[in-house]
Amino acid sequence: MLNWQDIQIFLEVARADRLTDAARRLNIDHSTVSRRIRRFETDLNTQLFERSTHGYRLTPAGEQLLLFAEEMARQATGANESISNQNLQVSGQIRLGVTEGFGTYVITPLLSAFQRRYPDITVELLALPRAVNLSRHEADLAITIDRPKNAEMVVSRLCDYRLRLYGEEGYLDQRGIPNCIGELSRFELIGYVDDLIFSDQLCYLDPLLRELPSPPHFAQRSTSVITQFHAVRAGAGLAVLPCFMAEQDPILQAVLKTEIDICREFWIAARGEQRQLQRVRLLWQFLKQAIELNQPWLLGESDTGLQLPLAVPRA
Repeated sequence: MLNWQDIQIFLEVARADRLTDAARRLNIDHSTVSRRIRRFETDLNTQLFERSTHGYRLTPAGEQLLLFAEEMARQATGANESISNQNLQVSGQIRLGVTEGFGTYVITPLLSAFQRRYPDITVELLALPRAVNLSRHEADLAITIDRPKNAEMVVSRLCDYRLRLYGEEGYLDQRGIPNCIGELSRFELIGYVDDLIFSDQLCYLDPLLRELPSPPHFAQRSTSVITQFHAVRAGAGLAVLPCFMAEQDPILQAVLKTEIDICREFWIAARGEQRQLQRVRLLWQFLKQAIELNQPWLLGESDTGLQLPLAVPRA
């Protein structure tokens, strides 16, 4: 018979991919996690993970077990919430996953208003340079740049946001301001690491660079939009940045506004059973209200700065 503790450890390793991350979430030593996984595999007489220097990757048998394990976890969570009446409680923990730049520059300050209204709710904010996997229970709620396609998810469009090409004023004074996209060949560029881009929505520069008369020169590449933002501020070159990050910085200047005007979307999503929880519903409603209030600013059409909502949804 399957041991529930073994299933929980298996789930965390499968979700995290790395033993140390799983151990931190489980609050136990990583050597204990390794030993328990090996013993679990021995008991099942089945290899569940391929081990490498890059982490733990599920075998086909592990993928099959994951489907059953996730269903067990859903049932256990549902039973706990139902029995203890947590669905109606305005307290507890919510893990919110969001892209790094949006989470740092928009969601973090907005949460201050929410948490003043609901001090008994703890929000764990995962602001990451990658997509959060709700199917693997990495978070209860997620804000993504790609619309989730899983039919089990409750999904809603959150907002639009704009990106432009920016440079630091000292850099532009020295190098000049480009008059057309073709002139970008003489400027240093800053962008994402091509093979580590987690969404096609981030491939801003690809269609632009095809118009250049000579190959572009990238001074820096990074998986982090915040790193790119600071590289531009330091005068390392030009980069496509969200207006919600760059417009509020007095030393950054948008160039080629007519030619480079990029709009993208954010989506908010949760698994069906999590969306039913009162605390998750309240945070969902708050984020929808707060982001709608700031839509002009997110599109670079307002210089008022981020606005905190005066009213917060009540339970």
